[in-house]
Order: sequence, then C-alpha cells, then structure tokens
Amino acid sequence: MKIILTSDVSGLGASGDSVEVRDGYARNYLLPQGMAIVATKGAEKQVESIRRSQENRRVRDLEHARELQQQLQNMGMVQLSKKVSKKGKLFGSITESDVTSAVRQAGGPSLDKRSIELKGNVKSLGKMAVGVRLHPDVYASMYVEVNPAGS
Repeated sequence: MKIILTSDVSGLGASGDSVEVRDGYARNYLLPQGMAIVATKGAEKQVESIRRSQENRRVRDLEHARELQQQLQNMGMVQLSKKVSKKGKLFGSITESDVTSAVRQAGGPSLDKRSIELKGNVKSLGKMAVGVRLHPDVYASMYVEVNPAGS
C-alpha cells in the first residue's frame, strides 16, 4: 500500500515522505495512529504545500538555533550538584535531564533532553564537555561542572 507519512517514523521515513508498506502495517498501525494517510492525488498536492511550509519553518528554526547556540556558549560553566558517596563516587550517573535542568537553573534556554549529547556514562565529579544538537546544521558545545551536593 502506498502511503504518505504525516509524522516521522523511525526506520521508515520523515514527515511528507511517500513510501510503500505492507497493507497490514498501514491499516493496523500507521493509519489508526495518525502517522500516515493513504496516497491519493489530492493528498500528494496537500503534502507539497506542507513541504513548502516546513521549508519556511526550517529557515526560522535555523536562525533560532543559532541564537540558542550563542546563549549556550556565553553561559560559561554550568554547575550541577549530585549526591556522592564518602569515596567521592556519584550515586547513579549524570543524565541528559540533569543537564537540561542545570542549564535552565543557570538562566539558560529551555532545551530538549534528546538534543543533549553526553559522552558515555558520567559517574564522576569534575568538569565535562557536553554537546547540544540544536538543529541538523547547528551544534553547540558547553561545559558542565559536577559538584557534590551540599557544597
């Protein structure tokens, strides 16, 4: 069955893509979830108008992403406090959610935790570099310092 995706589907395509899938997959999953519509001539015209509006939105998003990149790079070191053992090891590890909340508390922009890129599991105190993918073309880097809670 030929369908047009209305949202991004992992392993299948992005919003607006016209793809061929098995009938059962389309009928039982994609169509009821609202992730796709059946491909017709009218639907294809509608997709073209959606693509044009997405291109306009992408340009605005790119400008906004560059503004966020400047804000993040001007912030300097972001402080993050976590509970530690007597030996100085963290209870658990630093997650993307921890980084986004620390940035917000430091007066920075509100970020999506999925845009944060940590290098492996962070389970120690100290400074670390954190990458932030704001847009497919815009990447920001910042530094986070992990301190023991209560200091």
